[in-house]
Amino acid sequence: MNTRQQQLEAFNRLLDIMDDLREKCPWDRKQTLQSLRHLTIEETYELGDAILDNDLQEVKKELGDILLHIVFYSKIGSETNDFDIADVANEICEKLIHRHPHIYGDVKVENEEEVKQNWEKLKLKEGKKSVLEGVPKSLPALVKASRIQDKAKGVGFDWEEPEQVWEKVQEELQELYDEVQGSDQDKIESEFGDVLFSMINYARFLNVNPEDALERTNKKFIKRFTYLESKAGEMGKSLADMTLAEMDVFWNEAKKL
Repeated sequence: MNTRQQQLEAFNRLLDIMDDLREKCPWDRKQTLQSLRHLTIEETYELGDAILDNDLQEVKKELGDILLHIVFYSKIGSETNDFDIADVANEICEKLIHRHPHIYGDVKVENEEEVKQNWEKLKLKEGKKSVLEGVPKSLPALVKASRIQDKAKGVGFDWEEPEQVWEKVQEELQELYDEVQGSDQDKIESEFGDVLFSMINYARFLNVNPEDALERTNKKFIKRFTYLESKAGEMGKSLADMTLAEMDVFWNEAKKL
């Protein structure tokens, strides 16, 4: 691994390159905070994919892309005299020190849970009116539900036992089933949302990340479906020409691979 000096030299090299690009490259010179936003989101998802695949070389690559974006935003901020990379780094350093009084102060904690509870209490002292303010509005609904529940747990609003949550899941499933028997689409959608929210809650008690779990299932389905398509092609058929029984044969083969 690199020494601290080598790490600092590499970061300084990136800052120098960013200066060059912003001055000399027409594309880089044209970018704004707003134009980079969707690209940053895309890069974050690509990092998430690499982590799920446990592809460490790809993780390294995607981390570099995100680091570039952080440096890029900071460079733009410096051009308007609003902030630069030092301000960004110092801001997070001060926040980390303030939010970890058990490391940099005299607060005592027994476990991870107490650390998280202290974190949320400190955020409220900083002026936030609700512990839920820290949940970005633009998060995908599945991730947002996880964060909402995690935040609520941080101040003690949570179930006590997994069995209680499982009972809630069953209750919500029954309520969904009851509404499906009717014809009110709004109520069906509402109850379906309740089922998903309760399942995400149950996932926390199983120490399962629901986003990761669903994405792994997506990847598994894609792999099996692609196998099914390839087998159909070998037979000179399209899936539309095959019966479900024929497709099931190859689907079961894919499951064994």
